[in-house]
Amino acid sequence: MTQIESREQTETTVPTCSIEPLRRVPGPRWVLVALVLFAVSGILAIEMRSRVKAAATLRTVTAQMAAPSVSVVTPKLSAPAEEVILPGNIQPFISSPIYARTDGYLKKWYFDIGARVKEGDLLAVIQTPEVDEQLAQARSTLATAQANLQLAQITKDRYDAMLKKHAVAQQDADNAEGSYTANKAIVDADTASVRHYEALVSFEKVYAPFNGVITARNTDIGDLINSGSNTAPRTDLFDISQDRTLRVYVNVPEEYSQDIKPGQTAADITLAEFTGKRFPGRVVRTSEAINATTRTLLTEIDLDNPGGTLLSGSYAEVHLKIPSRNSTFLLPVSALIFRGDKLQVGVVRNGSAAVADVTPGHDFGEEIEVVAGLQANDQVIVNPPDSLVSGEKVNVVQAALPGDSR
Repeated sequence: MTQIESREQTETTVPTCSIEPLRRVPGPRWVLVALVLFAVSGILAIEMRSRVKAAATLRTVTAQMAAPSVSVVTPKLSAPAEEVILPGNIQPFISSPIYARTDGYLKKWYFDIGARVKEGDLLAVIQTPEVDEQLAQARSTLATAQANLQLAQITKDRYDAMLKKHAVAQQDADNAEGSYTANKAIVDADTASVRHYEALVSFEKVYAPFNGVITARNTDIGDLINSGSNTAPRTDLFDISQDRTLRVYVNVPEEYSQDIKPGQTAADITLAEFTGKRFPGRVVRTSEAINATTRTLLTEIDLDNPGGTLLSGSYAEVHLKIPSRNSTFLLPVSALIFRGDKLQVGVVRNGSAAVADVTPGHDFGEEIEVVAGLQANDQVIVNPPDSLVSGEKVNVVQAALPGDSR
């Protein structure tokens, strides 16, 4: 009974459990849950995108590191008229030493170095007492000869008149005629001698032969002047130069000789003492022959110098404008590749490197002329690596030629 009772009590004490339907969550709580889920999804999407981007960047960087980077330039077309710079020597248009033409002593000089003179100006006076005496003697000899000629003329005329009357023999008349002819020849010789000494006396005064500047005075008052009539060296009294027009002589290499046209080829002159200034000149003549030793063509350029600014004897650089015969390109010398006996450059075509053989022209220092082997749209590699081979993938970095505006 006891167990039955306890069971009944137990059954009565256990609460009955009734199943009730779930309650619906209010509206605002559903919105909150949706926002949380959306935020989590966004974070996951962003994380996945960043990882994909990082992987792509890694692949790009890896590919770039695998292909070398090269700097490239586009070749420049050379100018229609290239400029050739050559050393030149400036000389006066006329330069002459002034010598004495008579012996004596320098009595006086009137102009010193740097003085500008005009044609006919008196430069110096030479004292020549011996020549003066020789002139006086020659005049006396001439007077004697003229007197003898006059007597021979009278005798001749008398004999001619008597011969017509048959008062004298023909022989006597012929003797009178011969005496007259001989005396006339003596007068002519003595007259020439007088003119000679008169000319020597006139040389006592030294005149300027043309307009110019005195560049040297090599004598002074009292100096013995020798005209060179004996074995002693002649005396150079003055040096005079005409510097209003200057001559510039330049030796043009043989390869340009056919392009030098007198009256057509332009030329500019520059000097170190006139920084940034050019003086226009004109090619007036050439030697019309190639020097067999230097293989150059001697060319003369005339340069106007009305103010006397430029000094004769100066060293100058001559800029010749020579027309280009063919269309050529200019490249920096750093783009050249020297392999064996060939001259090559590296070019980029369709993202790959290619090694091209080129034919060089003139070397301008930082740049070199290429006459064959390149195209106008080629991208030429600057400072190419020694290991560069055709077909190699490269990354292009644009560079600039020397002198390009940036």
